[in-house]
Amino acid sequence: MTEEQSYTTEEISKLLKISKLTVYDLIKKGDLVAYRVGKQMRVDATDLEAYKQRSKQLQSPAHRAAVDSVPPSESYSGTGSDLTNHTVHSAASATPLSRETFAASSSMTSNPSTAHSARHLVITGQDVSLDILMRYMEKQTRDIRPLRSFMGSLDGLISMYRGESDLVSTHLLDGDTGEYNLPYIRKILIGWSYVVVNLLTRPAGLYVQRGNPRGLQNWTDLKQPELRLANREKGSGARVLLDEQLRLHGIATSHLIGYDVEETSHMGVAAKVSSGEADVGIGSEKAARLVGQVDFIPLVQERYDLVMLKKQGNEAWIESVLRILQSPAFRQELQSFEGYDVSRTGEILYEV
Repeated sequence: MTEEQSYTTEEISKLLKISKLTVYDLIKKGDLVAYRVGKQMRVDATDLEAYKQRSKQLQSPAHRAAVDSVPPSESYSGTGSDLTNHTVHSAASATPLSRETFAASSSMTSNPSTAHSARHLVITGQDVSLDILMRYMEKQTRDIRPLRSFMGSLDGLISMYRGESDLVSTHLLDGDTGEYNLPYIRKILIGWSYVVVNLLTRPAGLYVQRGNPRGLQNWTDLKQPELRLANREKGSGARVLLDEQLRLHGIATSHLIGYDVEETSHMGVAAKVSSGEADVGIGSEKAARLVGQVDFIPLVQERYDLVMLKKQGNEAWIESVLRILQSPAFRQELQSFEGYDVSRTGEILYEV
């Protein structure tokens, strides 16, 4: 059997005449399907060609005309109790998981043996803990192939409602109750059977410039005049956290300079603050450590949970994931990351 040609990110950047950072951004967004070999990301030739064909289709006059005819969607700035209305807008406006679905179908078509030997599971989220989980899954469950989608928490749940993802990670605060995730999950996954299990708890808070020149210490300090914000995209857990805190503290989004400019990752936000382009951002502690030249002000302990659909054919891999989460080896590996609380890792929080 002839092995399919694959490319490194550096080779992709040369072929497409774009920077390596742009390549990583395409991979992170799910536009370009990639997989990890050791510490290196690789892209199969069929997936590169599929990306190029999709890009051509998106630039076609017919597609542009169709997009122009769609009315703009509303953004979310409400509470868990407002979620039913928001779900309609987000489901209409969020990019469907056709990218990941295509990734599965294209690789299965190009390599028929894969179609018979492994089932593709779409896992959504960005935290490094998911990379570790996927590695354990690949080792312990030979008949599945995890595929990663780097969408945010809310969009991940909506994709699960559509049946387009199998395992969703989420860290969504409901400001009215102080509860994480469950108020959103119950409202969005109506009609589905699922299990919610804790992955970890981690600090979330403010990214500020080194030395904290604006003296930001809590949410009310976001009322300061002329404050420049590096914001996350709609649908992400960090964006919901910010919007809920702004609502609870009576701070108008228009008060923050740059509120409508979106970054697609914690590290993107931290980098904006580190470079001096923004005074403050919202995210997890780990990104601040990775980026450097930025201080972190912890304000909440956010619960980072996993949701798995209990549909026919999922029973075996769900049991496998639960065993992994509850294993001492996995918990010990997570615990090596400073700030990760694994005291509830593997605990089933809700099941229906």
